Amino acid sequence: MLIIKRMIAAALCGAAALAAAGCAGIDEAPENSGASGSSDLKIVCSTFPAYDWARELTSGREGVEISYLLEKGTDMHSFQPTADDILKISQCDLFVYVGGESDKWAEDAIKGAANEDLRSLSLLEAIGSNAKAEEVKEGMQAEEEEEGEHQEHSDAPEYDEHVWLSVKNAKLLCEKLAEELSAIDSEHKETYTSNLSAYSEKLTRLDSDFEALAAGAKNKTLIFGDRFPFRYFTEDYGFDYYAAFVGCSAETEASFETITFLASKLDELQVKTVYTIEGSDQKIAQTIISSSKSGDTKISVLDSIQSVTQERIIAGENYISIMQKNYDTLKETLN
Repeated sequence: MLIIKRMIAAALCGAAALAAAGCAGIDEAPENSGASGSSDLKIVCSTFPAYDWARELTSGREGVEISYLLEKGTDMHSFQPTADDILKISQCDLFVYVGGESDKWAEDAIKGAANEDLRSLSLLEAIGSNAKAEEVKEGMQAEEEEEGEHQEHSDAPEYDEHVWLSVKNAKLLCEKLAEELSAIDSEHKETYTSNLSAYSEKLTRLDSDFEALAAGAKNKTLIFGDRFPFRYFTEDYGFDYYAAFVGCSAETEASFETITFLASKLDELQVKTVYTIEGSDQKIAQTIISSSKSGDTKISVLDSIQSVTQERIIAGENYISIMQKNYDTLKETLN
């Protein structure tokens, strides 16, 4: 965290320099902003779902700048903020982050913020008792811990950070986000409330579609030749799963035992699909299939929505459209 503290200090010095220079460039339209000029409401989001929800809830409210830190497609679990990222957080009105192991840096960024009125929203804290510790299922590749790491964190559960993959959580988190926006900007509370109502209806329909899909599925077990970030999703709809790694794992090589176990499950359950997440090279999935007795098993991708690139955003993708693609993939493969 020493590096982050130094970055905060550097960012604050940069902010002072900008102020001394008369805030050069302030008339430029901010990136990801709905305004044509300077912004009077600044929101920073560490992940795409939060960024997209903020866009939906502030729709129609001019003068909003929403920054998304992972727009280059960086993996959430390996992301390290730049000095510019720290500066954005330091000067924003609302910072929305996950609050898990992957962004421990965020706490220091919040403490060192130049804006004394900065409000922050941790997604994990916001869902309260719905937060789930990472689950190590039978057959999973164990993570190699760094020296001293197990002893330091042995009493503290490591929570699954992919809370947005539950549509039910998404509804709750949007409510929490609307509350924060209304507290910061009460003048536009009606806008946030109206947008929340309209967006919640869309989430409710999506949730109902997934419930109907799960109820009619012939196969309710997912085999993942990859990390498994979908625990919140599977528990919502009564699916079971087996996977190579936990959702936040840094491991990339599966052991012979893990490959063999998953291949045997493929044969035992007569499953015809092995899933991976977006960006996977699919080598583990291919090895699982080649180690099984099945000759017609295919690989399908489910999107974890953790680091959607700016190119995809420009192309019009959003939280609901990506979850709809996941629905379409499951509808095709489960039956």
